Amino acid sequence: MDALDKSIRIIELYDTYQELLTEKQKIYIEYYYFDNLSISEISDNLDVSRNAVHDQIKRTVKKLEDLESNLKLKEKTLKRKKLIKKLKELKINDVDVIVEELEKVEWYYGFW
Repeated sequence: MDALDKSIRIIELYDTYQELLTEKQKIYIEYYYFDNLSISEISDNLDVSRNAVHDQIKRTVKKLEDLESNLKLKEKTLKRKKLIKKLKELKINDVDVIVEELEKVEWYYGFW
């Protein structure tokens, strides 16, 4: 995974799980991934050491990855989007197929 792919993944995970982060964690991630500030710039802005910035970003990224590993909300969202796209592409006379796809949605997400 290259740096751009990693950044995109972290931003997507942040969008999904940001409410589970502390304000401090949000600030570091937003400065680094959204505002594209360097570790030195963040260090200067927050009056902390560069090592503290690096550690905080590293721990927060790990927390985001752990949340996804346990909750799989991003993965489930992608599956749901694929199923919805497939349902939209079906013709009205494909009722049996629509029912099958809806049953998949029910099985994946436990509702209906």
